[in-house]
Amino acid sequence: MRTYHCFWLLFWAGQPHQSFLTPLSKRTSGFPGKEKVLVLSGNSRRDLHRSKRSWMWNQFFLLEEYTGTDYQYVGKLHSDQDKGDGSLKYILSGDGAGDLFIINENTGDIQATRRLDREEKPVYILRAQAVNRRTGRPVEPESEFIIKIHDINDNEPMFTKDVYNASIPEMSDVGTFVVQVTATDADDPTYGNSAKVVYSILQGQPYFSVESETGVIKTALLNMDRENREQYQVVIQAKDMGGQMGGLSGTTTVNITLTDVNDNPPRFPQSTYQFRAPESMPPDSPVGRIKANDADVDENAEIEYSITEGDGYDMFGITTDKDTQEGIITVKKALDFENKNLYILKVEATNTHVDPRFLYLGPFKDSATVRIQVEDVDEPPVFSRPAYIMEVKEGVPINTVIGTVTAQDPDAAKNPVKYSVDRHTDMDRVFNINSGNGSIFTSKPLDRETLLWHNITVIAAEINNPKQSSRVPVFIKVLDVNDNAPEFAMFYETFVCENAKAEQLIQTLSAVDKDDSYSGHQFSFSLAPEAASSSNFTLQDNRDNTAGIFTRKTRYNRHEMSTYFLPVVISDNDYPIQSSTETVTIRVCACDHRGKMLSCNAEALIHPTGLSTGALIAILLCIIILLITVVLFAALRRQRKKEPLIISKEDIRDNIVSYNDEGGGEEDTQAFDIGTLRNPEAIDDNKLRRDIVPETLFMPRRTATARDNTDVRDFINQRLKENDTDPTAPPYDSLATYAYEGNGSVAESLSSLESVTTDGDQDYDYLSDWGPRFKKLADMYGAMDSDKDS
Repeated sequence: MRTYHCFWLLFWAGQPHQSFLTPLSKRTSGFPGKEKVLVLSGNSRRDLHRSKRSWMWNQFFLLEEYTGTDYQYVGKLHSDQDKGDGSLKYILSGDGAGDLFIINENTGDIQATRRLDREEKPVYILRAQAVNRRTGRPVEPESEFIIKIHDINDNEPMFTKDVYNASIPEMSDVGTFVVQVTATDADDPTYGNSAKVVYSILQGQPYFSVESETGVIKTALLNMDRENREQYQVVIQAKDMGGQMGGLSGTTTVNITLTDVNDNPPRFPQSTYQFRAPESMPPDSPVGRIKANDADVDENAEIEYSITEGDGYDMFGITTDKDTQEGIITVKKALDFENKNLYILKVEATNTHVDPRFLYLGPFKDSATVRIQVEDVDEPPVFSRPAYIMEVKEGVPINTVIGTVTAQDPDAAKNPVKYSVDRHTDMDRVFNINSGNGSIFTSKPLDRETLLWHNITVIAAEINNPKQSSRVPVFIKVLDVNDNAPEFAMFYETFVCENAKAEQLIQTLSAVDKDDSYSGHQFSFSLAPEAASSSNFTLQDNRDNTAGIFTRKTRYNRHEMSTYFLPVVISDNDYPIQSSTETVTIRVCACDHRGKMLSCNAEALIHPTGLSTGALIAILLCIIILLITVVLFAALRRQRKKEPLIISKEDIRDNIVSYNDEGGGEEDTQAFDIGTLRNPEAIDDNKLRRDIVPETLFMPRRTATARDNTDVRDFINQRLKENDTDPTAPPYDSLATYAYEGNGSVAESLSSLESVTTDGDQDYDYLSDWGPRFKKLADMYGAMDSDKDS
């Protein structure tokens, strides 16, 4: 017979409002007693069986936010194998086991160690098991159960935004949608009313309302006018527990702006405007500004101004300043006080963007009367025409009147006017004007061929007030007179072949005339009377302003006559008839059988490879100039050339002069004085350069000698300056070498080169004290001293 063991999970109901049990299956018989038992079959970990008169549980509830000082009691585990002798031990595992949930391993009591928050974790899954304390082996299968955290209302509703911004057009209907606000509650929406949010309006009535369930804000007042109030601040409350007393709440602010619509027509603040305009005001000048007020803004306040009627409808105009919405009245035509001094206009202001929904409010335009008073000013004289055009024939006598200009003072005083010519437009003083009557006359002869049009400016000024003056252009056209004889269109120089035949065309002539002909030029050509009978050539007039020269005989001989000069008379048909005599040069040339010219005398008239006389003269001049330049350059080079003293293959006039000969010791006084470089005070100022032959003797420049202890850099700079300013230096660059020894040696200099610069005898006995290395030197100089003494 198989024995079944049961594991009992007991939850005591002795502490109300702390833990709750929920059965998973229907009750089998009767009501449960104080203990609620979870029975697990011993032969299966997953099959759940109910013992008779028992309940099977696997889900439990625990209140969140426990505020007691002791641990919160959850329930009790119990196994039917537990004899109460302490041989069993209860083990708890799963979510929070050992940390959040602890179990008494002896009694099976389960407790929560800290306050739980359903919003952090709503469900915990745990596993319980009873094991033998001595062997550690389980005596019951592992049982899994769930602890659900029971929600309480501990979270207030939170809006998705702290501040909402919305806008609606003014004059909107009641119930117009404004904006929807949304609040959320972190509590459990499936349990009770903790998360059921209800909206209400705390501030903003009676202008707006809110739907309690959706949070939609709508308008509640008709015809809200932006011009009266533009900004509204509405406070909305969201409360949980379905809005019941004790529920938690949160609020948000909604800023609502009324946007503008065109519900206000423009209105002039006054019905009549007065302006003054001087009659001298030029066209397009502003006279004044008017403005109609519109309570709307932006495009709804844009106004268009127009002149609808009045006696100055064509004299004045009006435009709109888009920035200030003002109407600018301007002058369209020149004003004249003497003609009319008062204008009355009717100006209308109209909205450019009219909303048809508000036409019932009246016409969206307004009108006003504008009176413009023209003021009299002292005006300059006015010419009878804006410009004058006059004509005069060329060659007319001086002081001939060619036309008259007229100007009058437009003022009522009618001041007299005097005339003058602006000499900036008539620099040659060709014309003059009568200052009293304005008649223009010539002061110099006119020539159409020199200048066809003369454009001058005449000034008219009031005699009493010369500052009041005006100008007018006068265009004078010089008419043509036949005063120029026709002439050849070009210089004609042609040739005739020696083997030419009679009646052969050798040249076609054409003519031009500087004069202007209204019917076109007609020229006639003929030979001069002196050449008509004796000429070897004939002339034929082609009657088209051209003529041809033909040969009269068969052959020509260039040795007998090399050049013919043929006089041609050209006449025009204008009045008076003008004529001129032009000469055609004809050379006799040798030609081939095809008539191509070979040569004319010793010089070809036209030859592809020949050069003209002018070209040959130019080439000859260039050759002469080049020769003169070469001779001058050679002379200058010869004059500046210097003869060097050192003549060798190595003397190539570069920057270095080499000396490779060995000096003669102290006896050689002609060599370079090295001691001078050692001692600057021993320089001989009278020594000259020995590398060139001096042309003239220059006195050497005396410079201050350097101190004995001078710095090497100062010494070198001083010598460099002396060489730069030396007038006896060669014209080419040279290398100057400087050697300088300081005074730092204790033994001073051992060189014998300095001895040449000293006058006194020297004592060389100290050389014997320097050891065997200097014995030879001591014997030499010691012997010299002995010779001197003897």
